[in-house]
Amino acid sequence: MIVGIGVDVVDLARFERAVSRTPALLERLFTPAERVLPLRSLAGRFAAKEALIKAFGDSAGVGWQDMEVVSDAVGNPSFLLHGAVAVIAATKGIATVHLSMSHDAGVAIAYVIAEARP
Repeated sequence: MIVGIGVDVVDLARFERAVSRTPALLERLFTPAERVLPLRSLAGRFAAKEALIKAFGDSAGVGWQDMEVVSDAVGNPSFLLHGAVAVIAATKGIATVHLSMSHDAGVAIAYVIAEARP
């Protein structure tokens, strides 16, 4: 059963300007493993985290570092949920989080589906 759906779009130029003006954003928004990626990938991960919050339906107690986007051996993205976000997922009965991300023509987009146990 689908619990929630979220989508988010990030303008790459705007994201780059924000990071240039406030470099501390990288430490606030991303885990150490994420921070080594290029800015276009970070923009996609930011969109993914925003989309996850929308799919959960609430941002109360959510920490940016508690949502980590990882890729498998062939590049398919997924989330590792830590801390408060993992607790929220468990409380809502969310067993699976599906993630799709892309970037092109100056934008990054992410789509999330949160699914409960049957």
